[in-house]
Amino acid sequence: MKVVIFDMDGTLIDSSNVIVNTINYVRINLGLKKLEKEVILSAVNNPHINPAEFFYETKKFSPTQTKLFNEYYDKHCISDIRLYDGIEELLKNLSKKYTLTIATNAFSSFAKKMLIHLNISKYFSFVVGSDMVKEPKPNGEMIFKILNHFNIKKKYAILIGDSLKDYYAAKESGVEVFLVDWGLSKLNINNLEVKIFKDTISLQKGIDEYFNYI
Repeated sequence: MKVVIFDMDGTLIDSSNVIVNTINYVRINLGLKKLEKEVILSAVNNPHINPAEFFYETKKFSPTQTKLFNEYYDKHCISDIRLYDGIEELLKNLSKKYTLTIATNAFSSFAKKMLIHLNISKYFSFVVGSDMVKEPKPNGEMIFKILNHFNIKKKYAILIGDSLKDYYAAKESGVEVFLVDWGLSKLNINNLEVKIFKDTISLQKGIDEYFNYI
């Protein structure tokens, strides 16, 4: 068995508007001013910042913040989202040869709701959300969970993502990682040695080449 692990937001799905609107909804309810879209998207995948402090000016997420976020996101997570160009064809082709899974920092219930709405849930055998682990990406726990679920060695899996959080999760778990450049925010890889793909055709070729080599 060979497993392709996909990040969801910014890799498969353009959910930038929903993410920005949800964070600003929480901020408004906390008495804070809205942040510009570019500011939010540049920070949401940054593993070097404290997101609670950056977005809500607290050291950690409070129950109120979490409740507000989840309530709004649950109502709006399927509005104004779309698949990136070529994604459905990519999944269709890859699913004929590999087992496809998802590792997302979104809650698994939200992720499944979005995948069903976009008619791509049928391609995925296993979806791991942040509610299923103690530590989300950039921690490698999600990736280990998938490896253990299928009882496969790390060389038989590859993670496809759009951010440094994906990169670090892959490195911690020891799986190969490819990044795409069409994600939520501009990639800043700081001269790290990692393959970056600009379209789904070259990404599919890269995945095939990796699995053909091992």
